[in-house]
Amino acid sequence: MSFTAEVKDELARVGGSCPECDVAELAALVRVCGALSFHGSGAYSIRVSTETGAVARTVIRLAHEVFDLDTSLTVRRSNLHRSRNYLIEIPEQEGLEQALIRMGVLILGRGLSSGIAARVVARPCCRAAYLRGAFMAGGFIADPRGDFHLEIAVTGDEFADDLLELLDDEGITARVNRRRGSYAIYLKSFDDIAALLGVVGAERTARAVKNIRVMKSVKNDVNRRVNAELANQARSTGASADQLALIDRVEREIGFDALPPALLQFCVARREHPELSLRDLGAQMMPPLSKSALYHRVLRLEKLLE
Repeated sequence: MSFTAEVKDELARVGGSCPECDVAELAALVRVCGALSFHGSGAYSIRVSTETGAVARTVIRLAHEVFDLDTSLTVRRSNLHRSRNYLIEIPEQEGLEQALIRMGVLILGRGLSSGIAARVVARPCCRAAYLRGAFMAGGFIADPRGDFHLEIAVTGDEFADDLLELLDDEGITARVNRRRGSYAIYLKSFDDIAALLGVVGAERTARAVKNIRVMKSVKNDVNRRVNAELANQARSTGASADQLALIDRVEREIGFDALPPALLQFCVARREHPELSLRDLGAQMMPPLSKSALYHRVLRLEKLLE
């Protein structure tokens, strides 16, 4: 099961806070992944297609519990992708038109709605339910062990704009990207993704995402420290090699017998401990010397050669 399917399975078990929440959730499910057919005056049917079993179960449950509508389910398997596709059909029947009006899918006397009916999402709990249904119908979330990314695929520019407003009402910043006639509303910020998961009721997933972020932060911090240490070691090794080359030249061209005691002490110590940084080398000497003191001796050796 993909990470997205796991999240949708969790959301399918979340209940609404009021009776109208179920109406809002079903409205989003029908609006995002459903197709409405018109058969004449007041006669309609709905086909909802999804690849997630939890979404199919939710559509059927809400259609029965909220509006007492008859439904049929067809399960089709794709041999190419080895995946299942669930087709839920809500045939023409008494009460379907009123259900569509109550969900804000139809506007009495005006036809199909192109946006989100304000009365359907009037309460905060209903807004959360609508967002939950929209994500279940057209949502995708990347495995947070990789990149943080969440998106909801919808159709219709007015509907996309209304969905952006719903997210904004919850303090969630989202952007929209047009893709071949459809719209992808996406979130890249960890804080916004965690906030949305919390709003729609995916509390277990929200906790898991937060824990992964902490682990990523710790891992990145360790990597930065290790890289900094390796860089310091590389610089120290390069400096030590340069100092050993300098000492070899001093021995050939001047001779150790001509060196002052302090410089001779440094030359001997560096040859004995080529792996140490100047700071660590100074700590080995008696009495201990600072890094700057030893670096000053390196400069004196260079001046002697000049």
